[in-house]
Amino acid sequence: MNIGLYQSAASLSALERWQDAVAQNINSAQNIGYRKRTVEFSSEEAGALQTDPRASVGSDSSQPAIFPRVQTGINFIAGETQPTRRDLDVAIQGDGFFEVQLPDGSHAYTRDGEFRLRSDRTLVTSSGAEVLGDGGMPIVMMPGYGAPTINHDGSVFQGEMPLGRLAVQNFSDPKALVPIAGGMFVPADGNTVSPVSKPDLLQGYLEASNVAPMREMVDLVVISRAYEANQRIITAVDEQMQKTLDALG
Repeated sequence: MNIGLYQSAASLSALERWQDAVAQNINSAQNIGYRKRTVEFSSEEAGALQTDPRASVGSDSSQPAIFPRVQTGINFIAGETQPTRRDLDVAIQGDGFFEVQLPDGSHAYTRDGEFRLRSDRTLVTSSGAEVLGDGGMPIVMMPGYGAPTINHDGSVFQGEMPLGRLAVQNFSDPKALVPIAGGMFVPADGNTVSPVSKPDLLQGYLEASNVAPMREMVDLVVISRAYEANQRIITAVDEQMQKTLDALG
């Protein structure tokens, strides 16, 4: 068995996963609050290659078969805060996620603070999820009370009338969050949700994604060259094996 053939094939599979992550990052680079998808490579042993057919497995003549291992993740470094001057745009400074309620009643979490009013004056995200307050109820604006004011701690007012406080939550292990559609996350089993004790919010600002498009384009070039190199290895090994078979008749 030619272990190099299998190692190169495994490398192609790992590079494809990296390429998928980079493509998603480039496609979502302009999405508010988007978090970059990451790929980490390591190696793992998968048995041993016997170089001397007369020797026993595990002897000095055997070599470990090492294959690439890929682990995907999410980069939670904050993106750049950009002014918009819209009353319903809110950016989180530091840790935390806005808590929202999806149409099916389940809760999700997002850094996208580009809010708007539904026809019934309920505060919703750009995808239509209801923005929740500390008590677990949606924030609803009152007609005729003017533009809302959102304080640094998330308290929402219309004039002198308090409407609640935006729920800003954090997790025992943010890296274990599961991404879903719309730039939102849900916690995995065992990932404890807890309110941020002193949230720091900015009204009239939005947090951009933390993707650096130029860095992603460079990664695409690296992936392409590595993919071509492994393809050449597979072709060379295949040709060598064919020559060996031809020679043996």
